[in-house]
Amino acid sequence: MANNTNGAPPETFEAAMAELAQLVSQMESGQLPLEASVAAYARGSELVKYCAAQLEKVESQVKVLEGDMLKPFSAEGEGDQ
Repeated sequence: MANNTNGAPPETFEAAMAELAQLVSQMESGQLPLEASVAAYARGSELVKYCAAQLEKVESQVKVLEGDMLKPFSAEGEGDQ
């Protein structure tokens, strides 16, 4: 997957997370020049905002599905083991 350096929003939440992980890895390597590090940080900030917005949207959908009450998830079959 290529970096999306033009600032366009990612296609999916998963694509945003993958790009963010790649940016973090590049920044942690210490191999980026200063200007590239600043650009990577700015893009990472955009990706974090995008991901947070997507998670809020999904949370709103879950609230609607659950009648405005979020309930703790418990998978069937989990019990006293």
